[in-house]
Amino acid sequence: MKLNKADILKALELISAPGEGQNLVQSGAVTNVQVFGDEVEVDVTIKNPSLQAKKKTEVEILKIIHSEVYQKAKIQVNLKVEASSKPKVNQIKGNPIPGIQNIIAIASGKGGVGKSTVTANIAVTLSKMGFKVGLLDTDIYGPSMPIMFDVALEKPLSINVDGKAKMKPVENYGVKLLSIGFFTQPNQAVIWRGPMASKALNQMIFDAHWGELDFLLLDLPPGTGDIHLSIMQSLPVTGAVVVSTPQEIALADARKGVAMFQQEAISVPVLGIVENMAYFTPAELPNNKYHIFGKGGAKNLAEDLEIPFLGEIPLVQSIREAGDVGRPAAMQTASPIEEDFEDLTKNVVQELVRRNTDLPPTEAIKITTMAGCAAVKKK
Repeated sequence: MKLNKADILKALELISAPGEGQNLVQSGAVTNVQVFGDEVEVDVTIKNPSLQAKKKTEVEILKIIHSEVYQKAKIQVNLKVEASSKPKVNQIKGNPIPGIQNIIAIASGKGGVGKSTVTANIAVTLSKMGFKVGLLDTDIYGPSMPIMFDVALEKPLSINVDGKAKMKPVENYGVKLLSIGFFTQPNQAVIWRGPMASKALNQMIFDAHWGELDFLLLDLPPGTGDIHLSIMQSLPVTGAVVVSTPQEIALADARKGVAMFQQEAISVPVLGIVENMAYFTPAELPNNKYHIFGKGGAKNLAEDLEIPFLGEIPLVQSIREAGDVGRPAAMQTASPIEEDFEDLTKNVVQELVRRNTDLPPTEAIKITTMAGCAAVKKK
């Protein structure tokens, strides 16, 4: 069947341009349409710098042409993202730390889902792949990375860099590590208000000599609060990974974690969701899977939110044991656990490469309103 360009344009008028308030044709997002028999090539440029907006626009174009013009049309969508030349008033260009190529925030929304365990194992897997890796434990009140990397008794050294005293991160398994746990006693509780915790975090970020890194992983605390805002005000975070277990009560908080990164004022691309403790397989019954916390919850959430599903990690006793003794489970050579974490890490890297290809660099945010802050005194 020979298609008509006018029919294609008419169909595209039924699609709203992301964030424009107009349809794709009116907004000028459709820059070119070419028709060759039953083949259609559509060039589209949108201004919304999110992976979700790009994927949604592409899917809508395919659906609308198939439903309104010709069901068997062969369609190619060439979609580009053009960042707005006028910056938003609540954003400033982030100042990346010299030598650090990519900053990945790993969050959960809810505590107890194994986020720190997943972060530690992604870090050592990246190191095994040959990347230069750093890990910043941003959980001021519950730091766990010193134990997971068997360096709980270590202390960062002070070194001179260009005439300034800098902290040298502790290193083990090829991963450079900083945590508030290095500066407190094992039985000492950190009882700080938000501003003090944020100040300590900034010191670990900017007063450290990280050197050349391909990846700096940020192990975020649970929730969506002061620490998260401080991180995104201080650093241009390249992308975020959200960890959840399959049950509904964890998914509810994971959804909020994704929503935090997608807030217009924050706008950090979400690389995907990880399902941790996806199922239990006894060592004596390796072919059996018991879905203790439910089945496929995080995968379904990823589909619902139209973000990538990065993979699932089983509930295995050796993962917990490995974290407790300070040797992450991903270092168990030629084991199923090593393969699971390798697959997960490869997916994270793949999504990061796609994000860096498709989107402009992330900017650090600047908070310009105190609305909602309980500490603000009303006059």
